[in-house]
Amino acid sequence: MFFTTDIKYLKGVGEARAKLLGEEFDIHTFRDLAYCFPFRHVDRSRFYHIRDFSGEMPLLQIRGRFRSFETVGEGARQRLMGLFDDGDRLMLVVWFARVRDIQKAYTTGVEYILFGKPQNYQGNWQMVHPEVTRLDPENLPKGFWGVYNLTEKARKKGYTPKTLGRIARNLIDHPGFATVPDTLPEEVRREYHLMPLADTIRNLHFPDDSDSLQCARERMKFEELFYLQLNILRYARERSVRIKGIPFPTIGEKFNRYYSECIPFQLTGAQKRVLREIRADMRYGRQMNRLIQGDVGSGKTMVAFMSMLMAVDNGCQGALMAPTEILASQHYETLSEWGGKIGLRVELLTGSTRSKKRREVLAGLADGSIHIVVGTHALIEDTVVFHRLGLAVIDEQHRFGVAQRARMWKKGEVAPHVLVMTATPIPRTLAMTVYGDLDVSVIDELPPGRKPVETYLRYDNNRMEVNRLLGRELAAGRQVYVVYPLIAENPKLELKSVETGFERIRGLFRQYETVCVHGRMKADVKEANMQRFVSGEARILVATTVIEVGVNVPNASVMLIENAERFGLSQLHQLRGRVGRGSDRSYCILVTKAETGGDTKKRLQIMADTSDGFLISEADMRLRGPGDMEGTQQSGLAFNLQVANLATDGQILNIARECATRILDAHPELLERPAASSADDAEQNGARGNAGEAMHLSQMGVATLRSELHYRFAKTINWSQIS
Repeated sequence: MFFTTDIKYLKGVGEARAKLLGEEFDIHTFRDLAYCFPFRHVDRSRFYHIRDFSGEMPLLQIRGRFRSFETVGEGARQRLMGLFDDGDRLMLVVWFARVRDIQKAYTTGVEYILFGKPQNYQGNWQMVHPEVTRLDPENLPKGFWGVYNLTEKARKKGYTPKTLGRIARNLIDHPGFATVPDTLPEEVRREYHLMPLADTIRNLHFPDDSDSLQCARERMKFEELFYLQLNILRYARERSVRIKGIPFPTIGEKFNRYYSECIPFQLTGAQKRVLREIRADMRYGRQMNRLIQGDVGSGKTMVAFMSMLMAVDNGCQGALMAPTEILASQHYETLSEWGGKIGLRVELLTGSTRSKKRREVLAGLADGSIHIVVGTHALIEDTVVFHRLGLAVIDEQHRFGVAQRARMWKKGEVAPHVLVMTATPIPRTLAMTVYGDLDVSVIDELPPGRKPVETYLRYDNNRMEVNRLLGRELAAGRQVYVVYPLIAENPKLELKSVETGFERIRGLFRQYETVCVHGRMKADVKEANMQRFVSGEARILVATTVIEVGVNVPNASVMLIENAERFGLSQLHQLRGRVGRGSDRSYCILVTKAETGGDTKKRLQIMADTSDGFLISEADMRLRGPGDMEGTQQSGLAFNLQVANLATDGQILNIARECATRILDAHPELLERPAASSADDAEQNGARGNAGEAMHLSQMGVATLRSELHYRFAKTINWSQIS
């Protein structure tokens, strides 16, 4: 096939260039080159003047003549400096490599076109390593030209964006390019009015005009998001059909008694809605896989506990796995208090559990006398055997990998239902991708009477005001968090650190015990210091973001975050969620440099203006892009998005997911393991609800989908082996 041809056989490549393309750009075949798109396009018909330069300039082109050249420095520090005249102003042009070759290539007095990015250096404009072409008045540049990413090694070898452009042009002009098969079934392209693949690739590299470029980008965005969603949905359906779950037909005595007699507060409407969704999932014989999203304090733990009561009422056990021992201990204290009211046996199992107690817990899990167990990774050890595990709850699930969760799922002959929880709000478009194989519930309502945390943006020169607030809250008997971005001072970064901050805070508030926690501490010391703060013995906790998850101290009323500009919005929101857990008025103080401005200041102001975690996460993704947030994604699901952007392409994502749903409804044979019966298929599809009429494809269309899915996702985890 044309696309599978080794890149060395393309005109203008050869063995040596093929080696560099493979090492630096992961381009090995014609297909790899075709999908190596420019990261931006510039209008090459427009010429700028040096007098027009200001602020941060994009890649642009100017025309003029070199007045002189001068070689400066020796050896590795040698550089060539050219003085360029556009007829009005002068500009320096600098080369740090291939100095001799470049000096021989260009002549003073000859008119050239320079294409590059202007930089203001010590008040003077310059270009470094621009693309230089001799001006041909009869053949001036025109149209949109692609700008390709280059590695440093490629630049040193003399590559320019134009080099990759010439190679890409040779591919597009190859006679075989017209034979490239489309990656989308014809039925899909026709229904959604999508550009054919060959035209799409050509216009992404060499667009005829802005409209052609836009149509090509929309086609490629749809394709990327469609296949991503199709793969996720395919896996979810295949698993839901193949993996049976324990049916929980009964809402029994324990649940009803707790709900009617013991519940310490009124459930919110959001909590009741999510419990109904969980009840519907676990009622029949399919494994539940559901994610609960909710801000800190929204009541996720209560929902998890009452879900475990459903398991207990149906003769099963519940397990809650947390990422840290402190968080596990806090969950244990809460659940044992709640469960004790209705005669439940709740136990704790962590790495620190003593041998005698460990034996008791293991025996109780095996014989079924323990109804609910709370623990850390210790719960997935081989020595832990359940009598009948019915529901596994995983808290702050992004702290656990897929394989770790899978070990919990395999703790019974029949897979337990799975409920995962996160307090990290995730934008809907990202959730559909990161957690696309899970059903998602959102607790978007806080319990009545809970006071929002007052958030203020302050600058370094407001230090006395901030210290007065800390002193006032400490004098009133409350506790304080102080968070820093670094553990130790870094001379290259003008940032405050935990180590110096700890000494400063301890000196300011000598009458109060202050403890320090960071990632380089020994685990036992860190745990001991955390426990002293949790117990109230220590009044101030100075830390890095290790406290982002896992500490519940209702008496803490202030969260002070130094160098707040160094944190993402979602991370700041998580930190803020550490306070406001009691009845007292609480504060979050974001401290940054006085000169902070632009997007950074805008980001911090969003934090001060709203406490809605989902609004914050949407803003965070818009400002930083989805890349910084994909760390929460489940390993095994590859994004591989080159053109689509989860922050801005939500509408296309919805359309792509709707199309994928309709195709799977019509073609269950696309599942890697077909459903056991047509009746099961009907039940499954009916339960999910179709987004529209099913889309029937030809045999060729189905074959296209199979082939493309295999190509795109062959390197990802085989989910069927671990779920």
